[in-house]
Amino acid sequence: MLLDDKRTRPKHYVSLVFLLVAASAAIIPLYWMLVTAVQQPTLTVTFPPEWFPSKPTWINFERFLARPGVLRWTTNSLFVALLVTGIQIMTSAMAGYAFAKKRFPGSNFLFYLYIASMMVPGQVTLVPLFMVMNSFGLQDTYPGLILPAIAGPFGVFLMKQFISTLPTELIEAAIIDGCGEVQTFGRIILPLAKPGLAVLGIFTFMGQWNEFLWPLIITNSANMRTLPVGLALLQEELPMQYGLLMAGATYAAVPMIVIFFMFQRYFLKGITVGALKG
Repeated sequence: MLLDDKRTRPKHYVSLVFLLVAASAAIIPLYWMLVTAVQQPTLTVTFPPEWFPSKPTWINFERFLARPGVLRWTTNSLFVALLVTGIQIMTSAMAGYAFAKKRFPGSNFLFYLYIASMMVPGQVTLVPLFMVMNSFGLQDTYPGLILPAIAGPFGVFLMKQFISTLPTELIEAAIIDGCGEVQTFGRIILPLAKPGLAVLGIFTFMGQWNEFLWPLIITNSANMRTLPVGLALLQEELPMQYGLLMAGATYAAVPMIVIFFMFQRYFLKGITVGALKG
């Protein structure tokens, strides 16, 4: 046993070094973003750079928050992300329940065909999707931002895998007790599927909060921009104001960082959800 420990110890050291390098590669850009955000505006382009600001300041955040449109961009992002998350949770849960516990002709074919759409790059569907939204007069509107994202194959796959682990006997018992489909779904499936719903909700909210390409294409006016689009256009307007831009990036990243640390156990569960059958 001791010999085996000595042989495997170098492998542990290699793994540890690899993890440290990977963690540094992920943390250093975030740290540099924060350092630039709290530096004096005149020191953001100095060389060599200051890794530890001697006189940190909040002036960059004050200048960013004072910019016209920032509050509106934040409100738009929050509204769209919350509404899309709520709708996608329900549509994915209903579709996942149907694919997991109901048998109908072509159910497996339809499920795998829908999941196969995940392999189609989103850029391929941008032009036809824009043409459809434009034909309905939804350009530069909230429905135009929200409708394309209310359902997705990942959510259906996630909920189907999770609901498949629930005992079918509970559904059969509910039907024997006189519950209809709506009651069974609302009183049995949804309460038991809360962990899966939480995982889907977190992933969906984060994805919508950071969504850039579709809001950039479908919106025209400044009042309809979301926060990522507003930050990108602000970079074109103020290309050399690195402190202000990094303050904006930090402002946009803080909610995601907070959500990650608050719900990290759900992220881990999202990796393994559906891997084991109960």
